Amino acid sequence: MLLSFRFANHRSFRDEQQLNLTPVYGDSTEAGEPTPQAVRVVGIFGANASGKSNCLGALAFMRQMVVESDRAVEPGVGLFREPFRLDPEIAGQPSRYVVDLMLGGVRHTYGFTINDARVLEEWLYHYPRGRKRRIFERNGNDFAWGEESGRRPLEQIAEITAPTALFLSTVARFGHSRPEPDPANPQPLHNTYRWFYLAGQRMEPEMVLSGLLRPDDAENQDVLQLAVELLQAADVGIVGVVVNPNPSQRIHEPALPVGYTFIRPHTRRSAMLEQSKIQFAHQGPNGTALLDLRDQSTGTRQLLTLGLHAAAMLRAGATMLIDEIDASLHPILTAKLISLFRSPEANPLGSQLIFTSHDAALLGTLDAEEILRRDEIWFVEKDDQGASSLYPLTDFKPRKEGENRQRRYLNGNYGAVPDLSTHLFEQALANRGGTDDTSSQ
Repeated sequence: MLLSFRFANHRSFRDEQQLNLTPVYGDSTEAGEPTPQAVRVVGIFGANASGKSNCLGALAFMRQMVVESDRAVEPGVGLFREPFRLDPEIAGQPSRYVVDLMLGGVRHTYGFTINDARVLEEWLYHYPRGRKRRIFERNGNDFAWGEESGRRPLEQIAEITAPTALFLSTVARFGHSRPEPDPANPQPLHNTYRWFYLAGQRMEPEMVLSGLLRPDDAENQDVLQLAVELLQAADVGIVGVVVNPNPSQRIHEPALPVGYTFIRPHTRRSAMLEQSKIQFAHQGPNGTALLDLRDQSTGTRQLLTLGLHAAAMLRAGATMLIDEIDASLHPILTAKLISLFRSPEANPLGSQLIFTSHDAALLGTLDAEEILRRDEIWFVEKDDQGASSLYPLTDFKPRKEGENRQRRYLNGNYGAVPDLSTHLFEQALANRGGTDDTSSQ
């Protein structure tokens, strides 16, 4: 579970920023439930080009470094990063990324500092019984170890850690650790890496669906059933999802009932996987018609992708990152997706959803319930020097009830809205129209 994320000198963010997920109010849960250590949902709002995506991208970049840095960079090439380039002096300074995590009931702090050439610093601490314990500290090529770290194996791995690679990445590649966490015998290095590995951004529909082409897999059957339920609930005209092992012969097959998975008998598994294709059953005037993924609307593809990915994150207890969650989705569907992460029944493992949006409707209510609570709302705004800043709604001390946040946001009370010059906008269009009229004479 993510408690907070700090970063500095990343794209439009020049100064250090902090996304703090610690609940501010006791009303962040349903009545009678204990207050969680972190909110389950965070929505980041702002104008176009304000830096919303860069905020989410900073966390995604940190994840990419942790998961891939041990093998993604060639020796002697240096590191690829994206500092604040509007100020050459700042662009040459290091970038910094830090997360506070709650893993197995114990707080962990992991972070690193990099420049264009190498990893400058890296560290991991944990806090068993509330007391700070060092796992390791790295300063260039020098390492310091905690008393409980198992020093000798870590020293051997440190010796083969490249200057451009994170030690945490290298440990995950060469270390020996369990595939699943064990609360009775915690492994701070492994558990921290596992959090980053499981966290993920939205994938393309083809990537999500490619994992469902094994119709004899029980887990995939459950996911396929979930896909059917999502699409039926959204009222997009789809009544079933079908794995067709031989698309070239689908016109000869009989109409398939809802959720039915057709598998031709005596088909070799390898051949079946090569020819398998997921299709969507639509109810037509003469029965069920099967259509391909490319025939579905952008909104349907978006819903299916987000729904299946959210299901995977909820099953793993992972953190899901979505840039522009409202793209191609109706606000009601977006609100329902958000509610999944708030529900104790749908989210028993404490998965989190962090998303960006400029849809002010998400700041309002649905069925008399707030879509987002006060301490789940953040804003991003860019100043006249091109530097973005991140700040929470709670800075404005909003009232618990009776405040129309959607209207106040659109009126500019919270900032983070476009500063549009109506005069210049109209003048630009008028000039363009005058040029066209002149050219036509």
